[in-house]
This record gives sequence, C-alpha cells and structure tokens, in this order.
Amino acid sequence: MTNMPPPFSVRARLKRSHFSIDVTFDGSPGLTALFGHSGSGKTTILNMIAGTQRPDSGLITVDGRTLTDTEAGIFVPPHRRRVGFVFQDAQLFPHLTVGQNIRFGRWFTPAEDTAPREDLVTGVLGIDGLLRRRPATLSGGEKQRVALARALLSSPRILLMDEPLSGLDDARRNEIMTLIERVRDDFAIPIVYVTHTRDEVRRLANRIVRLKDGHVEATTSAYDLPDI
Repeated sequence: MTNMPPPFSVRARLKRSHFSIDVTFDGSPGLTALFGHSGSGKTTILNMIAGTQRPDSGLITVDGRTLTDTEAGIFVPPHRRRVGFVFQDAQLFPHLTVGQNIRFGRWFTPAEDTAPREDLVTGVLGIDGLLRRRPATLSGGEKQRVALARALLSSPRILLMDEPLSGLDDARRNEIMTLIERVRDDFAIPIVYVTHTRDEVRRLANRIVRLKDGHVEATTSAYDLPDI
C-alpha cells in the first residue's frame, strides 16, 4: 500500500533582529492546530504559507504543489496560491453587502475549477438571511461566518485561520466552533488553525503542532493528546 503524501508540508527558516523561526512539520487531513503562546511564531508561519512573507530558506507544499522552494527559486505569488484566509477581525469590505463580500472570493477561483455552491456554503454557515446586509450591521460571530464563507467560495486548497474566535463571547465562540467542525468534516479542505486557547485545540484539532520561541516543541495527533 502506497503512503499518501501529507496535504501540506512546511520547512521554513526566517531570522529577524528580534526573533527567528526554524520549523519543520507536515499537516494531516482535517484541522492542524498551531498552538503556543504569543510570540511563538504562529501567525508568521501562516503568512509564509499564504505567501505574504518569504522565508529566508525553506520548502512549502500544499496538495502536492510547491508554493515556495528557495533552493529552486520558486515563489508562487499570494493571489495564485489558492489559499483561503480567515483573520481575527474578519476584514470584510464595509462598502459591499454580505453577498458581494462572499462572492469576491470567486475572483480567485481558476476558470477550470469549480468552487463549492454558494447556496451550500451559505446554508452550512447559516448566513442566507444576511446576504443583503452590510458588515457594519453584523455581530462579531456573524462577521466570522461571512469571512469563512468568502474563504470557502475562493475554492482554496488550504484554509488558514488566525485566531478566528478572538474577542467573541462564550456563546458565539461555541457557535463558531460548531461551524468550523462542519467545515472541517464536510468540505475536506485541510485547515491550519492558529490559537493559544486549549479548549479550541482539544475540540477542533486532528493534529497539534506545539510551538515555542519559533521552534516546533512537539507534534502529535489529537487522538494521542498530550497535556497541553
């Protein structure tokens, strides 16, 4: 039986005056959590996968496609990486309606690819009734639902989530975690999820990459969960 390659792989080094990163890890199907304290390098690693930050040296692949290979001189620009990104603050376009915001993601879908159906995505995320509204009228949880829909409709090969539950109250956090579970299980897109919150890792992650001071301290399956 042939071993399947990991859905994504990260080998990256980056040195700056105030910090350095040297990481090696593979992702697994489902959700891979980058877990660690502030300053451990989590968001910088997301940015290197997205292509908004270049490593000094490294090799980053997603779905068998090389996105960065410093030895070979390969660096795919961010808009061609097929990466969906959900930020802490949603970053919706305030002058567009919810429907226009989520359809914006389709601009990044290659013509030969088929994005998930809009009605399927909006139904799963429960935003059918929000499509005519503008971001200023939405709650924090609703904004995160819309941001997630926009990312999914870009037909990404990987979904990056940077502390998407930050700033939400407990009820909204639980609500969005339930939606992330559905996205993880229903859409079969590998997810890299940044957090420093233990209950999010325990509930959502299939694999945990524990970071400390820019290095991988441990990598484990969530089925063999360490005392994090």
